Amino acid sequence: MLSTDTPAPELIYEDQDIVVVSKPAGLLSVPGRGADKQDCLWRRVQRTHPTARIVHRLDYATSGLMVLALSAASHRALSIQFQERETDKRYQAIISGQPEQQAGEIDLPLRCDWERRPMQIVDHEQGKPALTRWQQVETTRLGSRILLYPVTGRSHQLRVHMMAIGHPIIGDPFYAPEPIRELSPRLLLHAERLALTQPSSGQWLEFSAPCPF
Repeated sequence: MLSTDTPAPELIYEDQDIVVVSKPAGLLSVPGRGADKQDCLWRRVQRTHPTARIVHRLDYATSGLMVLALSAASHRALSIQFQERETDKRYQAIISGQPEQQAGEIDLPLRCDWERRPMQIVDHEQGKPALTRWQQVETTRLGSRILLYPVTGRSHQLRVHMMAIGHPIIGDPFYAPEPIRELSPRLLLHAERLALTQPSSGQWLEFSAPCPF
């Protein structure tokens, strides 16, 4: 059963191999545990594209672009692209405060915080490599608007990295202190650009979804 509270994903593009949609904030990418966590982007897309398969995920609280494969062959091809970091992704966020620099790079290894799953933590001994590049674009009434370029794709990577340098993302229910969390009813993080190679033709495709905040 689909929730009526969350907007439907917006169809951005489709061909014989892939479908690209913009996921609203507040929707799971895949089903979770329990009857109340069965509504998700994958199941919604399958209503119109029954063969759709998940290739990558966005956090429940994050909005923006996702690509799904429509066959086993395109799923393999896309999975390799993501694994080999051959795709191009850009996120937009509003963070608390104003960084001293206009741009930077965050290279901090991450692992799951097993006692507080699904939260992640920086761990220089057991963490997996995680690299994020960022660029500040403007100051807003809430903080600073930035562009984020994840080189790796660890769970919660952007959220933990920004928190780790002292500028958590506004509205983050996991990593922002309460005063910063309460500045927005949603996490101000959006996957606004996704570029990849079309599995059959080899054509480079670029997609965008305007930032809603």
